[in-house]
Amino acid sequence: MTLSMSDNKKYQAQVVIHLSVAVFCALFGAVYEKFSHFIYSYYMIYAFAIPLVCGALPYAILALRSTRTPNERAMRFWNSAIATFTVGSVFRGVLDLYGSTNKLSIVYPMAGGVLVVLTIVSLILGKKGKE
Repeated sequence: MTLSMSDNKKYQAQVVIHLSVAVFCALFGAVYEKFSHFIYSYYMIYAFAIPLVCGALPYAILALRSTRTPNERAMRFWNSAIATFTVGSVFRGVLDLYGSTNKLSIVYPMAGGVLVVLTIVSLILGKKGKE
């Protein structure tokens, strides 16, 4: 089974979206830290890496090499996990730059982890449904 053209274009679109988000996060972090009076946060600096490594890279591999396609539900959960981790990283970076803390910053990694688990479950259930 090979990828159809629609699947290939869908993955290419995901690559473009995740690359755009990564560039936006990099620019946002650079501008934000430019005006933060030389205070840096690794959460803000590396927030771009989440959509780049977890989003653009896997979808590029799927577009180029994969013969199997993940189901839509799994892709939605995965994209939501990436967004949750990215927003959480930016949020934590803002808190670090202001020198404050917030108990709610733990919610983002926990919610992202739940979404990753839902992605895995959806992939497993999707494979069983195709057999």
